[in-house]
Amino acid sequence: MGFILCFTSLGCEAKVELPALVSDGMVLQRDQDISVWGFARPGEKVSVSFLNKTYHADTDESGNWKITLPPQKAGGPYIMKINDIELKDILIGDVWLCSGQSNMELQVSRVGDMFREEIKTYSNPMIRHIKIPLHYNFHQPEADVNPASWKTLTPDNAPDFSATAYFFAKDLYDKIKIPIGLINSSVGGSPAEAWISAEKLKSFPACYNDMMICRSDEYVSEVKALDRKRRDLWNAVLYSRDQGLNAGTKWYSPDYDDESWNTIDLFDNSWGKDGLNPINGSFWFRKKVEIPESLAGKQAVLRLGCIVDADSVYVNGVFVGSVSYRYPPRIYPIPEGLLKKGGNVITVRLMSYSGYPEFVEDKPYKMIIDNTEIDLTGKWKWKCGTEMPQLQGEVSFQYKPAGLYNAMIAPLLNAGFKGVLWYQGESNTGRYNEYYSLMSTLIADWRHRLNQPDLPFFIVQLASFMKSYDYPTESNWAELREVQLKLSQAVPNTGLAVTIDIGEWNDIHPLNKKEVGKRLSLLAQNISYGYKNVICNGPIYKSMTVEGGKIILSFEEGTNDLQPVDELKGFTIAGLNKKFVNAKAIVTGNNVMVWSDDITQPVMVRYAWADNPEGANLYNKEGLPASPFQTDDIVKK
Repeated sequence: MGFILCFTSLGCEAKVELPALVSDGMVLQRDQDISVWGFARPGEKVSVSFLNKTYHADTDESGNWKITLPPQKAGGPYIMKINDIELKDILIGDVWLCSGQSNMELQVSRVGDMFREEIKTYSNPMIRHIKIPLHYNFHQPEADVNPASWKTLTPDNAPDFSATAYFFAKDLYDKIKIPIGLINSSVGGSPAEAWISAEKLKSFPACYNDMMICRSDEYVSEVKALDRKRRDLWNAVLYSRDQGLNAGTKWYSPDYDDESWNTIDLFDNSWGKDGLNPINGSFWFRKKVEIPESLAGKQAVLRLGCIVDADSVYVNGVFVGSVSYRYPPRIYPIPEGLLKKGGNVITVRLMSYSGYPEFVEDKPYKMIIDNTEIDLTGKWKWKCGTEMPQLQGEVSFQYKPAGLYNAMIAPLLNAGFKGVLWYQGESNTGRYNEYYSLMSTLIADWRHRLNQPDLPFFIVQLASFMKSYDYPTESNWAELREVQLKLSQAVPNTGLAVTIDIGEWNDIHPLNKKEVGKRLSLLAQNISYGYKNVICNGPIYKSMTVEGGKIILSFEEGTNDLQPVDELKGFTIAGLNKKFVNAKAIVTGNNVMVWSDDITQPVMVRYAWADNPEGANLYNKEGLPASPFQTDDIVKK
């Protein structure tokens, strides 16, 4: 971690050491002062030669150095020489900081099923990506990130790109034709406070004090050691007590007799509870699949959707794959020669750590051989291997306040940026009332420390998720979406990419990142590049009037070219008692009329106010969805 001093011999010149960002293939921000920085022996002379000019500096007493180059126009590739180091393939263009939690971190490889041909055939040497490795520090900002390198967009490199950033850059490049750099500093599950500096966290005493606790290295080390010990013991006992692994004939063996096992539908998860409480431990599932002679012996792919929590999978007694947590899709290759004519046995050993195990519905469960698909839903045999106590969750120190800022944002502050793409919020839905203050602080903090007070900051609003209901509900997700909307309206030079129409009820990581990237690109085109003819927002609620028992909603100019539909869905309405009921709604020109025959004196309207507002269909003619909103105009702070 950090810089490494390299001395060739006593009295010889010290080698200049460069941070991860300053390396082959880097993208430098155009039309701004360019910082080049690094480390060497105190008092060392450093020279930077770039675009036929040479610049000089001496390292300070700590060995740090920084040279500022004048602004440059977009172009490249170029070569830069720093003392005896030559950096190649440098571009000057627009650099975007891509941050947040798992939906920003999610890689192109995870969306390969949806966009396979596009990913396999697209290359662009003008688009570069660098992934900042996970690291945290509670003591002070760090000078560099863990080792990382810039990657050019090729079919081979693309799977490791952030999918959201990939599609954003691809769409934006088609418009601007300028090199694009993507610095992906994101961590799955991270809350907003993990990305805020210690100084600014002083306004949030609970967060600041949590950080102060974590400054005890002894405490952090002991908690992590205890967590590892607990996990290792739990798994050791599970393994030793699991009947399926310790029987004379293993339960994954094709010769095992499962005649006495219960039979159940794959999506009937009653096996995972005792009628009231969830059961943890191991569960075994077996299914016999008939393979015709024409497909026997061929390579195949086994798709087993998503499984809560972990699984190990066998085909005809041969292990074919495992996933250790709930979210990734289960895609397991079956090697040539394993499948036989006639009956073949698929066995799943499912491990439940913390309750409510299941096979997630509406995911692919099938075997694919050549172009033939064999459905694997329906009836399976099952039996419990052993019951276990709930495995207590581990302390995720990477989520603690300021840790990610110090290790994954502070080292980037010498770079220049065109803007920020922010995809985060899921981890703050339980505390949505704090989110406005946290995020407005974070945005101001980053802008100040980057010395870019007007730095564009584009937010991806939470997508739809979880079950949909046909009656009005309260929703933490809707509340946080409302805060994200208010941030985009109140904080200058921000924008909101609405995604409620591309979520998935059964997956917190919806796969259609192409549309997310496109909507972020539209915001960038309009706000950052001045293409005012580019419509970047769906209908934005402006005001309401009450006319004869109906509420008339108006929308911001430029977003109010509403798409006509036979029936608007997703609206609820409330009277003086503030109790919401489902409402009827129609488009009337640039407005929307909302009413209910059960409410004679309406005072409030909500739109798409749910975890998963399935069917909500208020769009403009550009096909961009309206953000969820409520007309009482309350910002939770």
